[in-house]
Amino acid sequence: MKNTELLVLGIGNILWADEGFGVRCVEVLNAEYEFDANVTIMDGGTQGLYLLPYIEDARRLIVFDAVDYGMTPGEMVVATDDDVPRFMGAKKMSLHQTGFQEVIMSAALLDKLPESLVLIGVQPEQLEDYGGSLRDVVKAQIQPALDIALQWMTRWGVPYRKREVPLSSGGLNTAVLEMAAYEAGRPSEEEACRFGDDRVLVGMARG
Repeated sequence: MKNTELLVLGIGNILWADEGFGVRCVEVLNAEYEFDANVTIMDGGTQGLYLLPYIEDARRLIVFDAVDYGMTPGEMVVATDDDVPRFMGAKKMSLHQTGFQEVIMSAALLDKLPESLVLIGVQPEQLEDYGGSLRDVVKAQIQPALDIALQWMTRWGVPYRKREVPLSSGGLNTAVLEMAAYEAGRPSEEEACRFGDDRVLVGMARG
């Protein structure tokens, strides 16, 4: 028997601009809403197969992520059930996507997939701004993405409550990594490199 009615997972890397969309979604969700004890809100980061036990224990799964569909920056796609692995494999942006596909495949092989899967993905605008935050067109999709997730919860009969006073931070990361602090504390362009080393990026592309 599964102990978690719903796992809401944000995956991605906040250090690379729009790659952090999924993580920022779960931070806002956790800051603004309360859930029953059998609902887990998690920053999955780039943990890959380490997430497998949580996936196996969940009856339902909602995933927020930035996925390159080759669409207009900020455009959202909602995929469900068998379509989730296909959409996540549309175009690899980083190792976390490959890792999460492996998680889904492993859970399927073990016959422990959640009975319902929903991927809420956004088309990124910028992925090579190291230390940067979400671009405005992507950040603007956080609330619409949350609205879609809440609609699925309502459909499934999963209760949620708006917090009377939102958490001052998302409660999922240390304060310095929360979006407002992260953006405010960023060094100037003269003090810190904004983009990846082309020599490394070219090598990764060839690999």
